[in-house]
Amino acid sequence: MAQAILTKNIMLKTYKGFLWNRWFFWLFWLLLSTATAAGAEPPSSAKKTASAAALTHILFVGNSYLYYNDSLHGHVRRIAHELQPQLKGQLSYKSATIGGAKLEHHNLPWLLNHHNLGLDKPFAAVILQGASHETLSEKGRKRYKSVVADYAKHVRASGAQPYLYMTPAYAASHRRAKTGQTQVIAQATAEAAAAAEVPMIPVGLAFAEAYKRRPEIRLHKHFDASHPTLAGTYLAACVTYLSLYGGNLGPLTYTYFGEISPEMAAFLAKVAQDTVAQAVP
Repeated sequence: MAQAILTKNIMLKTYKGFLWNRWFFWLFWLLLSTATAAGAEPPSSAKKTASAAALTHILFVGNSYLYYNDSLHGHVRRIAHELQPQLKGQLSYKSATIGGAKLEHHNLPWLLNHHNLGLDKPFAAVILQGASHETLSEKGRKRYKSVVADYAKHVRASGAQPYLYMTPAYAASHRRAKTGQTQVIAQATAEAAAAAEVPMIPVGLAFAEAYKRRPEIRLHKHFDASHPTLAGTYLAACVTYLSLYGGNLGPLTYTYFGEISPEMAAFLAKVAQDTVAQAVP
């Protein structure tokens, strides 16, 4: 009971005020540590099932947030080719996306059978991305948390490490945009990740941080205020790469064949680096 009250208090404090303080990022890890404090074994998410060097076969599962701008998995793979040259020729990334889909709309057990996707080796990691609106209502959050827990079990049973992708808040011109939306999405995603004992990929927090540093930047498409621009996808790719492989993006020269300026690429990489670094206490 005391632990439940402590966790609730931490969440309330987080929600009310200090998203940009590093203590916000500790929320995820504090949630994960609750079971350990009670005498249980540390959750499996605190222990990678595979080293970064072994992450050669990765499955991305989501919707149009992933497939816009030549697909997130393609950008992550190109970053990995540059920064992990020893893996070049070994990387097999697959992306399974359905436009407008919730996470539960995917037939995950079928996707996890690597033979169904033409691969000769099982996946080492699986990235799960839900719909942008799934965490915006109490009913949606409850269902999302349940689906994430169920899908994480399927991923682990296949021998892979699951990851949960945090989507960005809508841009201000979107009809569903509300003040504090990033906090709501972050808290709901962190809770679902903690309950399922999986690492969170904090893309939404990186978007918010980039807007904070450069309010004029455009990370959302102007015509719908929801889907990522190329810069948004680049930022998401940097965050995803760091969440999977760790390391430093300082040496990165990838600019999507010159479509992103070196200065913008460096800015986005720095935001990603800082965001992911703050996620680990």
